[in-house]
Amino acid sequence: MRIGTVREIKNHEYRVGLAPESVEELVSAGHEVWVETGAGLGIGAADTAYEAAGAAIQPDARTVFDGAEMIVKVKEPQAVERAMLRRGQILFTYLHLAPDPDQTADLVKSGVTAIAYETVTGPGGGLPLLKPMSQVAGRMAIQAGATALEKAHGGRGVLLGGVPGVLPGKVLVIGGGVVGFNAAQMAVGLGADVTILDRDHGVLERLDNHFEGRVRTLYSGKATLAELVTHADLVIGAVLIPGAAAPRLVTREMLATMKSGAVLVDVAIDQGGCFETSRPTTHAKPTYVVDGIVHYCVANMPGAVARTSTYALNNATLPHVLRIAGKGWKAALAADPHLAAGLNAHEGKITYEAVARDLGYAFTPASSIIG
Repeated sequence: MRIGTVREIKNHEYRVGLAPESVEELVSAGHEVWVETGAGLGIGAADTAYEAAGAAIQPDARTVFDGAEMIVKVKEPQAVERAMLRRGQILFTYLHLAPDPDQTADLVKSGVTAIAYETVTGPGGGLPLLKPMSQVAGRMAIQAGATALEKAHGGRGVLLGGVPGVLPGKVLVIGGGVVGFNAAQMAVGLGADVTILDRDHGVLERLDNHFEGRVRTLYSGKATLAELVTHADLVIGAVLIPGAAAPRLVTREMLATMKSGAVLVDVAIDQGGCFETSRPTTHAKPTYVVDGIVHYCVANMPGAVARTSTYALNNATLPHVLRIAGKGWKAALAADPHLAAGLNAHEGKITYEAVARDLGYAFTPASSIIG
């Protein structure tokens, strides 16, 4: 199969869908790989590294889109890229369709077979292609939040770890999944006062056992959340409903009860955000202020640490790329129900139920297409 990867064009996105080492694996398996010139510069990989791995360097994205049978990316295709997709082509990348009606409409119009990293499941019920970026984003959320808390960046002027004689900052993590766990690890490591909210008693028990009393774990009810945000210096939104829009948990009214200069970091912004006042931002201008509360809502947080993120992502995605390229998409999905869960759109049909429900499309089960 001819596989293509292109330079990411989303604002301040430096990751790349295929690292040179992944290209070498694909070429060794008998596949042809086309790479847009400059695609790997964000991770320090020059065209010569891709050529040494066996890739054919192409002058622009149009050439790659026109010639490749499968496109492997990182972020959702932007409008100019969606216009180059076609029926019969495979798109394998993060999509996050539920909060993005324009992208969904374009993918439906193109007829492309779109497989989303974020809805591929694992044997244990997890999301293995989302997990590495959730780990990165969770850890970065504390870094970003700590910076935003600095007075020069509009925050309260609080040091999360405090110092002897001065209390540490209070961090509230909403959601105890992969993002929340990694955020809590970083916050605890800095010496912050950390509370984690979740609705799953099993998750709360695991977190309590892991942190051995270094964090507080509480069941996430509306009254509890409303009370805790009033005391927090930093709130991390780490709630995920696979494939669906995130629930809006922190309301505009709650902002009035918070400390002036407190910070909200919405890691769920790719799925629409879990704060009512959230809107996507970029690394170029990551924050804005509403009612005295600093909001950090960068939709591609891991892109800032592109090299770490690219290799972590490739470790998870490459086995699936090899299977799809080796067997063809339909046979690969038929042989692996977890990979089949990644199918979101095919030939104008929406094949992921949460996306169809949230955006008002008719739902076509993937099983009816795969056979």
